[in-house]
Amino acid sequence: MMKRAAFLVLWIVIRFATPAVAQTDSLAKLDWFSNARLGIFIHWGIYAVDGVGESWSFHNKHIPHDVYMQQIERFNAENYKPEEWVRVIKSSGARYAVITSKHHDGVALWNTKANALSIPAASPAKRDVLTPFVTELRKAGLKTGLYFSLIDWTHPDYPGFLRDSSRYKVADDTLRWNRYMQFCNRQIDELLVQYNPDLWWFDGDWEHSAEEWNAPGIRHRILARNPSAIINARLQGYGDYATPEQHTPIIPPESRAWELCMTMNDSWGYQGSDTNYKTPFEIISIFADVISAGGNLLLDIGPKADGTIPEEQVHILKELGRWTSKHSEAIFDTRRGLPYGHFYGPTTLSADSTVLYLFLSQGASDKLVIKGLRNKIRKISVLGTPQTLGHKIVGKISWSSVPGLVYIDVPENVHDSYITVIRVELDGPVSLYRGKGGFH
Repeated sequence: MMKRAAFLVLWIVIRFATPAVAQTDSLAKLDWFSNARLGIFIHWGIYAVDGVGESWSFHNKHIPHDVYMQQIERFNAENYKPEEWVRVIKSSGARYAVITSKHHDGVALWNTKANALSIPAASPAKRDVLTPFVTELRKAGLKTGLYFSLIDWTHPDYPGFLRDSSRYKVADDTLRWNRYMQFCNRQIDELLVQYNPDLWWFDGDWEHSAEEWNAPGIRHRILARNPSAIINARLQGYGDYATPEQHTPIIPPESRAWELCMTMNDSWGYQGSDTNYKTPFEIISIFADVISAGGNLLLDIGPKADGTIPEEQVHILKELGRWTSKHSEAIFDTRRGLPYGHFYGPTTLSADSTVLYLFLSQGASDKLVIKGLRNKIRKISVLGTPQTLGHKIVGKISWSSVPGLVYIDVPENVHDSYITVIRVELDGPVSLYRGKGGFH
């Protein structure tokens, strides 16, 4: 009874006394994330057994909830090899991974003590499948991210259930809501203590306000244990970076760091019937657009229930890895490229802005144009090859400060099978003309 009273006092102090935390409380901790550029998302859970939509399939009444939950009785993970997962992930060039520790269905991958709904406790796998994966990630030097659903449509004390029905309204039963939040916070604390992830990827915040979630309290507890932890934007305004989903933004988010999470086909979790895979070229093209705008790509895989990664997904990761390995200098530890209008295609800049990288799709014109570049060019080469290229300045007038156009000849035989990267070494940090032309 004394322990319960002490817990309630602590919860009340955090709930009502913790001030909102500014998103910019520590910009330095975002450095590794901003430089990582590529992460791999893993959606793995009981939904892979029958290949149905993760959680949403029962929430949207595609199948009954009890039928969905019965999949846990056939989740064996008999071929699960976390070391093999990490090997494939690292070979893609990814520097971090995020795995679904618990989706909206409430099934935990780790041995939670908060309830009995977990893979170790309720499935024939009978083992914690989260811990060995985190262990392998850290052995490989990759940053660890944990996805955690704030909502739990299966938990009896959570208000939401099906898309058109709910168990109760928070305002009508605050005791029941507080009981759910104690459960939710207990699971967060378990993950915090057992894994202390580098990155927290929350989801489901849209169903309640920051006050109801006590978002500042969640952030406070995480940062009190690990001040370097970063949190995605799905904590009702108490995150560190933006997380657009599936669609490449035309105008990049204003936050210092951002990440596009995207599926390889149309599904997050494994669905054998979904064969609408993006090609490696399409994914690499999207990736180039994302890093050109200063973001990261969090590319999703959905392993099968037995723990194997589908061959189509492995193929994409291998092709992505071949391309990232060849062009790593233009991808990792770079910064946002040129503003729109200076080059027709994605670009990045070296950390000191003295090297410009131009990304060209296969079949692109053999003559490239850079507009408004004030710098002198020291050298132009094709990244990943010994090939050097010449260039020509067109339209420069001696009495005007407006720079001419830089034309670069690119022979057809140097093109990469996906995207070629041209390295342009400048005489100093990039300097651009942003005027309207005319007399200067």
